Amino acid sequence: MRIAVDAMGGDFAPQNVVAGAVDALRTIGKIQKLYLVGDETRVRAELQKQPVSEARIQVVHASEVIEMNDPPVQAVRRKKDSSMARAIDLVKAGEADAIVSAGNTGALLTASHLKLRTLEGVDRPGLACLIPAPENVFVLMDAGANLEPHPSNLVQYGIMGSRYSQQILGYSRPRVAVFSIGTEEMKGNELTLEAYRLLKQTDLNFVGNIDGHNLFGNRADVIITDAFVGNAVLKAAESTIRLVGRWLKDELQKNPVRMFGAMLAGGAFNTLKEKADPDTYGGAVLLGINGVCIKAHGASSPKAIKNAIRVATEFVEGHFNEHIIEDMKRLNDKLQQAAAPQPAAETSN
Repeated sequence: MRIAVDAMGGDFAPQNVVAGAVDALRTIGKIQKLYLVGDETRVRAELQKQPVSEARIQVVHASEVIEMNDPPVQAVRRKKDSSMARAIDLVKAGEADAIVSAGNTGALLTASHLKLRTLEGVDRPGLACLIPAPENVFVLMDAGANLEPHPSNLVQYGIMGSRYSQQILGYSRPRVAVFSIGTEEMKGNELTLEAYRLLKQTDLNFVGNIDGHNLFGNRADVIITDAFVGNAVLKAAESTIRLVGRWLKDELQKNPVRMFGAMLAGGAFNTLKEKADPDTYGGAVLLGINGVCIKAHGASSPKAIKNAIRVATEFVEGHFNEHIIEDMKRLNDKLQQAAAPQPAAETSN
């Protein structure tokens, strides 16, 4: 298994990226080759800080970096020798099985779509992320790739998100829901209403609409929406977690009694912190492209990079895209059958 890592992508590159990649090599034996793509001098300087043999590491030089504030489309067109572009090229050429990047999200999505294209049966790719809830971990899709999807795109997100939930998270029959402004079937806009109608015709375990009140209530394992709403939900959830954590810390430090209680409950707080830590889940996955693309958080720690590489290996090892192609073929056959005119019933005289 061969993984290409954009060593210059992210707020703390290349130091955090290289450290996380080396940690992944130590813990994931199935990786045969790890490409670290970026400024060779800087990447090798970081490698010298890590006690690791370079037998499974290959540094690929790239002279340019797509910065976090670069306009995505322009950056992809102009910076042909960027670390991100070169890493994706390795996947396109068949030299790597997956790419991991903590760089500019828009540029990564654009470049991956343009260079790798979509899988057979998929119109537009979508960004899937994992969100922890008290009783389950659910897939939110789309979290930032497609701002103006068609209803059929949301159906495809349901198919791909369900496969993600089933194959990677281990849910036997994932519950799929449309994110809307109410749980009633007639609630929503034209996009969600039509997506609802189409989803009822599939073999998915479709449970209807879900709204903000029930987002964390274990009502669904896959929640589908457009990128605008999905990205807003994701960032609002992250912000809320940080806010509650800050409030809790402030309140527990107000007097010695509370501080002593917090010390006694330290194990519970550590467990809660681990569950809510986005670095644990390894970033978002761009589903629907002809390759495996993992988008790690821009401020990724070495732990986040290691887990992003772990997720990449899980998708490659599980032949995820092959299953998606099969799922899409079954979906299209099902929808075509539903749309076909039915023969008129015979009448007896």
